[in-house]
Amino acid sequence: MSSGHLTIDLDAITANWRALDARTRGETAAVVKADAYGLGADRVAPALARAGARQFFVAIAEEGLALRRILGPGAPIHVFSGHMQGDAAMIAEADLTPMINSIDQMIRHAEALPGHPLGIQLDTGMNRLGMEPAEWQSVREIVLAQRPALIMSHLACADTPEHPMNAAQLASFREMTEGTGAPLCLANTGAMQMGPDYDFDLARPGIGLYGGRPHHDARPVVTLDIPVIQCRDLDPGETVGYGNTFTATRPTRIATIAAGYGDGIFRIMGPHTSLWAGGMACPVAGRISMDLIGVDITDLGQDPDHLQLLGAHRGIDDLADNAGTIGYEILTALGSRYTRRYTGG
Repeated sequence: MSSGHLTIDLDAITANWRALDARTRGETAAVVKADAYGLGADRVAPALARAGARQFFVAIAEEGLALRRILGPGAPIHVFSGHMQGDAAMIAEADLTPMINSIDQMIRHAEALPGHPLGIQLDTGMNRLGMEPAEWQSVREIVLAQRPALIMSHLACADTPEHPMNAAQLASFREMTEGTGAPLCLANTGAMQMGPDYDFDLARPGIGLYGGRPHHDARPVVTLDIPVIQCRDLDPGETVGYGNTFTATRPTRIATIAAGYGDGIFRIMGPHTSLWAGGMACPVAGRISMDLIGVDITDLGQDPDHLQLLGAHRGIDDLADNAGTIGYEILTALGSRYTRRYTGG
């Protein structure tokens, strides 16, 4: 193979959804925004629907329209960005539920699509999206008269369970939604680990479906094997790659593999990252470039036809740690050049 081979385990994704679903007393939806975190909503979303997911979340209306064409009619599709200018036709065609974030959005929705379902997003302290308490109080009765399909908020620190922000936001959400009678949603993957206080009518896991923290018991979802293009011997003192950042201190065997930062393998992770051949770790040698990476295979004792970056020995969060980032960014950065293969589902 001339490109990296990305294997996506749909059975692992559905197993992760079922495990999270078992932790909540309400219904469990699925977040499939950003093309199912880069793994392909056209394959992931139907697998989750077959597993039992009945509601879905996307970031923008364009994603919602694409998802409706994948799933067909029926399943509610909630749009985090709400009703943006120019969205009315897509919201109507795809029967989307915009999560209204402001009075301006509420007016836009009422004027463009009177009677069309809507949800409400409340800001309980994250200061990102949603109506703030005073804004919500000014329109609460008007909104409730329209019977919103869902009222939700988003936790800022759910990946740190002991953070006091979680309890503060929970209290704010309870206060803002008391007596609404509408279905409520607060828990993302992190909150689903924090116990029943964060359970409401609907939970919406995202990264936990795809094998990432803070779903610590998640099954790994992706495997990434990268082909070796060429191997060469170096004498002590010879260097590898841009900037001469790797210098051989012994007779060294280097494999050049067919991937780089153009494929979502961040340049910054190079000094901390190895690839795997069987059970042996082979460190990156020199700088990661756009399409190529040098790997020190001296101790392997043979020339492999491929090396593994993600798989049994390393998950997305381990690789993210090497780059000083999070598993979300690793997944969504995976490039289009990989040959993709889906298993299960």
